[in-house]
Parts: sequence; structure tokens; C-alpha cells
Amino acid sequence: MIGRFPILDISPVTHFGGDFIGAKAIPNERLLIGATIIREGHDSFEAFAVLVDPKGKEVTRAPMREIWPKSARYEAFLTPDKVGNWSFFIEVTGENPGEFKKTLLSKSDRYPIKVERERALVGSWYEFFPRSEGAIKNSDGSITPGDLKSAAKRIPAVAAMGFDVLYIPPIHPIGYAHRKGRNNSLVASPTDPGVPWGIGNSAGGHDAINPDLGTMKDFEEFLKVAKKNDIEVALDLALQCSPDHPWVKSNPEWFTKRPDGSIAYAENPPKKYEDIYPINFDNDYPGLFNEVLRIVTFWVEKGISIFRVDNPHTKPVHFWQELIAEVNSKYPDVVFLSEAFTNPPMMHALGKAGFQQSYTYFTWRVTKQELTEYGQEVSQHTSAFFRPNFWVNTPDILPFHLQSGNPAVFALRAVLAATMTPSWGMYAGYELYEHLPIAEGKEEYRDSEKYEIKVRDWDGAAKKGVTLAPFITQLNEIRRKNVALQRLRNLYFHPTDSDQVIAYSKRDGDNLVLVVVNLDGFHAQETTIHWDLWALGVSKESFEVLDLLDNKSYNWGKDTYVKLDPARPIGKVAHICRVKL
Repeated sequence: MIGRFPILDISPVTHFGGDFIGAKAIPNERLLIGATIIREGHDSFEAFAVLVDPKGKEVTRAPMREIWPKSARYEAFLTPDKVGNWSFFIEVTGENPGEFKKTLLSKSDRYPIKVERERALVGSWYEFFPRSEGAIKNSDGSITPGDLKSAAKRIPAVAAMGFDVLYIPPIHPIGYAHRKGRNNSLVASPTDPGVPWGIGNSAGGHDAINPDLGTMKDFEEFLKVAKKNDIEVALDLALQCSPDHPWVKSNPEWFTKRPDGSIAYAENPPKKYEDIYPINFDNDYPGLFNEVLRIVTFWVEKGISIFRVDNPHTKPVHFWQELIAEVNSKYPDVVFLSEAFTNPPMMHALGKAGFQQSYTYFTWRVTKQELTEYGQEVSQHTSAFFRPNFWVNTPDILPFHLQSGNPAVFALRAVLAATMTPSWGMYAGYELYEHLPIAEGKEEYRDSEKYEIKVRDWDGAAKKGVTLAPFITQLNEIRRKNVALQRLRNLYFHPTDSDQVIAYSKRDGDNLVLVVVNLDGFHAQETTIHWDLWALGVSKESFEVLDLLDNKSYNWGKDTYVKLDPARPIGKVAHICRVKL
């Protein structure tokens, strides 16, 4: 029944698999509750959004206001303040104006809110390969690889740049059968280290450490160094095997067999991955589920609180729904990041299934229109169930816009990723402007670190000033000091007269940040920005701002002229301004 005052189109509400699932939130994040409320004639009423805590107690009754006259759309903010399974409902009351007055009441169903720890939404991610960190090129051209001990020495530098999550690719033993060589060649030399995602050999599988990297004790020490530097380590969870994995012998039913009895390797036409056996979930689902749960639990008890999940869209969605629910029931702080570069419905389904975060299409959104549309999508339309993590690059992806090597392009993309969403990430080498593609028209790195050990001269680059690290450090510091940049749903775009300049704002309470970015890394651009004062929550037509990048103050107004010149090495690619309220 709709009630005396119909309450329709309630948000945020998500239906998945026959049930309502909790709208995603973190403690002290404001949730905008909305509904269309219908009244008869000129009857007056009051509407409230009611917040219910995990114990079932009503803790907030927020009056709802019509967003504009006669719209029938009402909104209010609710703010859960701790982790747990919260809920909300909407209540409408009015008085019958007739001879026999009585109170009229309409009440909606209760809808869930899932409040998770802050890291589920907010984080600055850095990725490196432990085998490359500390690697040395010898005089004869050979390379002495790094390991977990040498990689641990790199952690303080990562922390100094302001990153709070360190993601490492699989650290497990790597298979020998069909091992790939440099640049994905089909034949490996004796010195080629193999692809970390080709997991498993006689030394073990998903619960073992690659002996080339060290021992389990070395990994435990690695985690201690990370914790000392206030960094969480994200471990790769890649549910696939090399032909040498112990499961191939112990549990052949976990793989797909061809008619001739051989196990089918992975394919993504036209690509073939002879070094990878995908997992088949149909033959022994309970056994496979329990084994994966055992592995995840094993690493959680070692101190891992974040898993970056490789290609989750190639596994059953219900598997992830069950696994994440089971893990989070015992370890509620564990966060799962979905690496699903696939069609949006599947990406969204994985978010609804329980993944706390997801990779996104940001990497390929370049123009003002693309960025605006995608920013609105992830911050408004899908924010109840899909938390985006904006990565500027990955070992797999060198987007075309970075292949010029122009430092200004690297800088402006970092600004966009770090300020549009609460979580962003970069893969090592980005700060050194690594940009050479494997071939023209390909979005892949030449001499990819997936297939070889990369030797980088971090200290030499710093001495020469050929590094973006100081700028990245500044961006992360700005993010850390401005809570508005740590929220997702507050992103608002403002018109500019140039298609080469994008402007947006983010506000949380008294913290209001304005961002203006020149999307052209090669030429100076000038334009007028038309700030929506109502959206900003600013009553005066002129206001003072402090640019957090260069510490200069400006007097801006409703219509603000700006010029951004990205002259090398970085120049002025953006304004990131805090409004003095």
C-alpha cells in the first residue's frame, strides 16, 4: 500500500538478487535521502527521513525539504556515525482539515545502509612489483632482482609521497610451463622471471611465497615496515593457475577439460594465455569455495586487510557475493577491490555483490564531456552500490594520452584522479613519466614489468628533477587536509566557456574546494568559469580563495576568468582552491 501520502522513488535504494542491499557509506558521510511525495490538493504535511542504528534505535529525524516549488521531490541528509548495518525510512504526517480532524500518516518500508570503514571509500594507492624494487643492473648487462627485503626499503619513500595503500601483484611461486618471455613472447629465456599471475609450481600455490622473493618471514617483516609507515598492503587475489600449480594434480575437477582430456588454457581472442588455467566453478563449487575462503583467511590472519581481485568478472557473481559476505562476517574491515575492466552492468553487479571498490573507465575518459558525464555517473547515479577508484595507469594499460611523455599531461591526469574521487591510484614509473608503447596504436608498455624486472633510478631522477613525485606528494597532502576531497557524492560540475577547461566543486560542511583543470597539456588555455553559487552554498557573488598548489590568494566571483599555462616541466595545469568561508 502506498499510504495516505504516496511516497515514491525513494533513494538511495538498490535491489539485487531479490533483496534490498545496503546503500554504501562510511562513518560520518552524509547520505542524501530523496523521495517523491504526493499530496492531495492543498493539503499540508511534514516529511522526515528517519535514521535507524544497527540496534534498531531511531537516532535522527531529519526534516525533508522540497528541492524546488511544486516538484514534489523532497530531500534530507542522514549521517550514520559508525560501522554497521543501519537503515532508514521516510515518514509523512499531516492533519485532516475536515470536521473530524485527525492525524494522517504515511510510512515507507525500511531500507538498509551498509556503513563500512573509511578505507572502503578513501585511499591513495600505489602499485609496485617487489622483484623490481632494489633491482640492480650489473656491468655485464645482467640484472640482480629485488626481493621482499629490498622492496621493504622502498616503502618509506612511498609513504613520503602520501600514499596509504601499497598494492603488490601476486607474490606466489610462478609456473614454468609455457612461461612468457619479454614483451609477452611465447618463449622465455632462462633468466626471464615469468608473469606473477601465472601462479603455482612445486614450491606451492596461492598460500605460498615465491622463493625468488624470500620467505614467509620476509613477507611478515615487509608488512611490519608498511604498518610502521601507516601503509596498508593490498594483496592480489588472482583465482587462476599455471599448469604447474598443485591444484592441477590434487583437484583436476577445478579446471575445464577439452574433449581430448587436456586442460583448457585461458583465452581472450585473439590473445592466448597458455601459461594460465582458468578455474571452473561448476564441478565442485563447495570444495573450491572452501579452498578460496581458506586462502583469503590465511592472508587476513597474516595481516592483509585489502585484496585487489584480478578479473572477478570471469568468475560467477554469486561466488563473490557469498565469499565477501562470509569474509566480512568474521573480518568486517577487509576491503575487496574489483579489477573488472568490462561492461558496466557487470561492474555494477560486482559492486552490488559486495565489492567495496572497483577499477573504472576513468583511464579512458579524456575530454571535458567524457569526464563530466562519467563523474556524474559515479558520484550520483551509481554511488549507492559502486565505489570508484580512479587509476591513472596500470601495468596493463598505458593510455594514449600518456604516450607523449609530456609531464604536464601526467600532472593534470593526476589532479583529476586525486580530486574527483576519494580513492585514486598509480603504478610505479608514472612519476618518472614512463610512456613508451609496445607498438603504435597499442595501449601497452614496451618492456612491460609484467614480463621482466624493471630497474629504476629513483634517486637519480630526484637529483635531476625529472620526477613528478613532489607534485604527487602535494596532491596527496591536499587530499588529506580537505575532507571534501574524501567524499564521493558531493562532486558538482560548473560551466566553462572552453571545452579545454573543466571546473568542479566538492563541499563537506565548511570545507569547500574548487578545482579547475586545463585538459590541454600542450597549450595555455583561458576561459570564464560560471560558478553556480547555489550549488556552492555561497551567498556572496565574490569570495576569496586560496590556491593550495601555489599558496596564492584570489578574489573569485560568480563569473571567474582563469588562464592555465602548462609550460614544461609542469607549469600551471590546475587550480585547487579552498574557499575562505
